[in-house]
Amino acid sequence: MKPVLIALITSAVAISALSLINVRETPAAPALAALSEQADFVEIDKSDREMRLFRKGEIIRRYQISLGFAPKGDKEREGDGKTPEGRYTIDYRNPNSSFHLSLHISYPDAADQRAAAARGDDPGGEIFIHGGPRNIPDFLWRGRDWTLGCVSVTDDEMTEIWSLVPNGTPIEIRP
Repeated sequence: MKPVLIALITSAVAISALSLINVRETPAAPALAALSEQADFVEIDKSDREMRLFRKGEIIRRYQISLGFAPKGDKEREGDGKTPEGRYTIDYRNPNSSFHLSLHISYPDAADQRAAAARGDDPGGEIFIHGGPRNIPDFLWRGRDWTLGCVSVTDDEMTEIWSLVPNGTPIEIRP
């Protein structure tokens, strides 16, 4: 009986270890939704902490968002904690983000770069829409402005947004 018990315990430990390995792997990126379901415009309203996805002028989804840790005003420089304001584009996606998936916002544009240069500042960059911090439950950050300038939603919401917002989608970030 002992060899059978040892084999069962060894199998259970091996299965548990494999489960842990799989949990730590980056999940496969969700597929994009059918063209008829995809957004053709993204609007972020910083004052309402809301992101809206549009298709043919109609809102198809709404999300509550978190912003940079100093959200008032337009982003001026690297490290200021502000989320940029203006019109940009979703120009690429990162399935291996430090957060749960991420869509890159094309900040800084040429005007942002000129304004920062005139002030003698680095405009910063790497502004994304992304899910939450890995291994930190939503309730610890949800409803707080905590990013370095990015726009954050829950992981489940980010999975949906990833599938609905293709590269090239225009985005407007309003004060």
